Amino acid sequence: MKFTVHRTAFIQYLNDVQRAISSKAALEILSGIKLDLSEDGLTMTGSNSDISIETVISIADENAALNIEKTGSVVLPARFFNEIVKKLPEDSLSVEVNDRFQATIRSGSAEFIINGLDPDDYPHLPEIDSREQLTLPGDVLKQVINQTVIAASKQETRPILTGIHLAIKDGQLLAVATDSHRLSQRKLTLNGDSAADYDIIVPGQSMNELAKMLGDLSEDIEIQISENQILFILGNTSFYSRLLEGNYPDTERLIPQNSTTTLEINAPAFLRAIERASLLSHEGRNNVVKLSMQAGTSQSTLYSNSPEVGNVEEELTFNKLEGNDLDISFNPDYMKDALRSFGQSEVTLNFTMPLRPFTLVPSEAQGEFIQLITPVRTV
Repeated sequence: MKFTVHRTAFIQYLNDVQRAISSKAALEILSGIKLDLSEDGLTMTGSNSDISIETVISIADENAALNIEKTGSVVLPARFFNEIVKKLPEDSLSVEVNDRFQATIRSGSAEFIINGLDPDDYPHLPEIDSREQLTLPGDVLKQVINQTVIAASKQETRPILTGIHLAIKDGQLLAVATDSHRLSQRKLTLNGDSAADYDIIVPGQSMNELAKMLGDLSEDIEIQISENQILFILGNTSFYSRLLEGNYPDTERLIPQNSTTTLEINAPAFLRAIERASLLSHEGRNNVVKLSMQAGTSQSTLYSNSPEVGNVEEELTFNKLEGNDLDISFNPDYMKDALRSFGQSEVTLNFTMPLRPFTLVPSEAQGEFIQLITPVRTV
């Protein structure tokens, strides 16, 4: 095979595929990137045990300026190939592969020769046998991912909790993630008619990588779901992820339906106060911040104490405080993650008792998005 391509455009495609390649691949060939050159364009594929990414550089892409001299396929070591391409001296590069899968990469006065592998040994991409497909604007999908994935577990002791639970029913998408200490839930009405209902769990790490690829993309993303795979189609790029097996916990019962104390506050202002308090809490063994609310006197105070360093106390400015007096302690890192997910909005915190989970919802459109945090016992 032999082709030339514009290096800057090529790197953008290469970076997307690289997201799927692990440095600790179970199979040697999966540490490589597959290049398949046809008369219509260049297809690049990367894969690991969780995700597979395939992107196509079309000969019609003027930015890539792809020139095909000889079709063929090869698997090249991804790390070396990526680093070489990034450091080449000229705007254009050429790749030529011989019968022994040895690739010669040229750009200006630089020439690299690297050993490749037989593409026939590369695993086939999953086949998605789905008659139904969904579409979501890319920026909406990215928001849903970022608002929920923060609550997915990082621990493999309960693998099911490392994923995001997606339930589609009656034209509505419900996305939920929890690590048993906090929970994030987002509801979304889907455009168009979706006859099929789905109940799936997508690995959180897969969704993280997808969100990075989406960037500020507002175009519709096509979604196809099969028994054990989900496929997201972003223009010329296909993003496959395996699904987690098992039943996700019933999280609806975890969300309190009433409250005894309500605090309405500006999310960015509250976030800045939590960041100040956590400067000291991170030095302590417990990493705890306390929120004290005296509804009768309309006072709300944030405390943090680290015996090794000192303490901090800050009076909060808020929009509304109603209900019973309450002192509650929590992990400030969970609170910071939750508040960041609300952006610049006003947020309402609903409390019941000092050791019962409390919720954060946007003051407007409260039924669409909920964050839940479990308090910390300090006595």
